Amino acid sequence: MNANSNPYEIDLDRNPANYAPLSPLGFLQRSAAVHPDRPSIIHGDRRYTWSETYARCRRLASALAGRGIGHGDTVAVMAANTPELYEAHFGVPMTGAVLNALNTRLDAANLAFCLDHGGAKVLIADREFSPQIGPALEQLGRDILVIDIDDPLARERGDALGETDYKAFLAEGDPEFAWSLPADEWRAISLSYTSGTTGEPKGVVYHHRGAYLLALGNVLAWDMAHHPVYLWTLPMFHCNGWCFPWTLAAVAGTSICLRQVTGDGVWEAISAHAVDHFCGAPIVLNMVVNTPESQRPGFSHTVKVMPAGAPPPAATLEAMQRLGFIVTHVYGLTEVYGPAVVCPRQEAWDDLPVEEQAALNARQGVRYHVLEDLAVLDPETMAPVPADGETLGEVMFRGNVVMKGYLKSKPATDAAMAGGWFHSGDLGVVHPDGYIQLKDRSKDIIISGGENISSIEIENALYRHPAVLLAAVVARPDPKWGETPCAFIELKPSADGVGPADIIDFCRANLAHYKCPTRVVFGEVPKTSTGKVQKHKLRDRAKDS
Repeated sequence: MNANSNPYEIDLDRNPANYAPLSPLGFLQRSAAVHPDRPSIIHGDRRYTWSETYARCRRLASALAGRGIGHGDTVAVMAANTPELYEAHFGVPMTGAVLNALNTRLDAANLAFCLDHGGAKVLIADREFSPQIGPALEQLGRDILVIDIDDPLARERGDALGETDYKAFLAEGDPEFAWSLPADEWRAISLSYTSGTTGEPKGVVYHHRGAYLLALGNVLAWDMAHHPVYLWTLPMFHCNGWCFPWTLAAVAGTSICLRQVTGDGVWEAISAHAVDHFCGAPIVLNMVVNTPESQRPGFSHTVKVMPAGAPPPAATLEAMQRLGFIVTHVYGLTEVYGPAVVCPRQEAWDDLPVEEQAALNARQGVRYHVLEDLAVLDPETMAPVPADGETLGEVMFRGNVVMKGYLKSKPATDAAMAGGWFHSGDLGVVHPDGYIQLKDRSKDIIISGGENISSIEIENALYRHPAVLLAAVVARPDPKWGETPCAFIELKPSADGVGPADIIDFCRANLAHYKCPTRVVFGEVPKTSTGKVQKHKLRDRAKDS
């Protein structure tokens, strides 16, 4: 043997004995084999077990394959949180195709763009959304196989646009369909279009490996036991439901479908089904805490809540904790499969007042177990900012749960991953304990008289006003200061006689005066389908206010 040779440099050719591509599809197969009779999905009167869900997913894959769908094709689904969309997360990639779960609040023009840009060959669409889907198909200008979902629980059962319906389409398939894992775990599993932007949405491509890892990362970050009862308040189309369709298959949990999310609906589902886990944007938590007490059925079990999206106000987290919910705050973006940062509670926090616990829990936290690196860097020098809780930098990610890239846009992909990091566009700080905290989107920082003002800091203060239901703050042009904060507020139904001056006075009592809004506007705040405030629309309003 050569003296310089390394004995560990053996033949590394992969074979089935020591290598299989990572894919979340195997989670479904395992749960069907190990827990065949446990409940998998509940939707109204419909009940399925894991063996039944596995058979239905194989039927879907078989029927799609019978229509010529295979590796590299795109299957789009326009659906609410129903069994059909859950099954598509497995049935579509079983064929080698890519799932494009569409945002149900998109208009016809944006839907047509997604269908065209993503190259969808099949569209599975709930009839409730036919008013958008019909014009979108006309604008698409090419033939596409359309399959209707006819859900009795839909608010409105619109026109049938498809060649067939989902039930009949499944009947075409074989419940013993012989599917296989992807030849390469780097192959695409899903396509998600970014929402809430001012330009054309970007198509974010996930691969099997990342989906597998993030699904297991959810288990670790949330300390999930087997067989959770999970309530679908988070849209399954949003980052593939933060990969929770695959997570629930891994732990053989039960999905409780909730087609329309309301505060009393969440409380009722928790009581009726013993729900012990649910996710959602801060607006969902806001619905829960502001549900009238008369509409809150009691529960005696532990309910874990995972909020993400815009940073939740500390006041909302405090209210959730007082109601008995255990909140685990996470943070991420579409480009990192949903949540990839978590705020783990520390034992020492238990000795602090609830208000201080909520403030600590409102931070974004530390990297998921399956994310290789998380940092706050100076975007110009790419140097880490000091862990002083004050110095701003851009939050950046690196690892296996960063997207494969943007579909058909290498320049945008290269720009987002410049310097070997994914650039989030979010500004944050690092605290001495290593936890990161967002301060704003780079475009949302308010610069007034040369001072940087965090809109999030002002919003947190506003949420402590007893009359405020929802608050959003943006920059408003000012001839003297350049910009000043403008607050848009939705008041609680019980609010009476509260005016702009009351809000400004409250802020002056709780913030430095230069950070206080100079203008307060009452009324409904525009939001995306996932509950994020559309600040670009508010900025336009602020210019005219």
